[in-house]
Amino acid sequence: MVTVRRMDPSEWPAARAACIDAFDEPGIPELLDMLHSSWGWSDDLAFVAERAGEIVGLVLFTPCFVDAPERVVQVLVLSPVGVRRDVQGQGIGDALIRGALAELASTRAEPAVFLEGIPSYYPRFGFRPGGELGFTKPSTRIPDRAFMVYPLPSYDPSLRGALVYADAFWRADAVGLRE
Repeated sequence: MVTVRRMDPSEWPAARAACIDAFDEPGIPELLDMLHSSWGWSDDLAFVAERAGEIVGLVLFTPCFVDAPERVVQVLVLSPVGVRRDVQGQGIGDALIRGALAELASTRAEPAVFLEGIPSYYPRFGFRPGGELGFTKPSTRIPDRAFMVYPLPSYDPSLRGALVYADAFWRADAVGLRE
């Protein structure tokens, strides 16, 4: 049985380790550390998956912005999400994303969650192509199909504009694909 919940600040080392273990990407530790020390860090935007008393997964949400024609609108970006390798393929990542999105939908005022991710994976959670909803990518290195948005309850379909990532993503060079 997996429990999805907000991370307690004291659990950061275990949650960080679980997320790092999930990837072959050497930049993940730097991204996690930059997000954790950034202006936008909020403990209530970090969610963990716990199984048998151990943290086995982490998903982070970071405040970012949409540069809309009328005003700047705060939104969230989902990144990264990771489940320890030894327990991958057991539905933990699915539960983690679904549980976190449900909690955000009932507690946050932002209108949307954005991500750049695998186009065949994220639509199952309700993510839709950002371009089709009138949003533009923060970098040309993000494939069109990978740029997605999840409307939260306060979403207004008239919202349009460019997604602007928080500075931690840029400083960690964690935006788009590199050759």
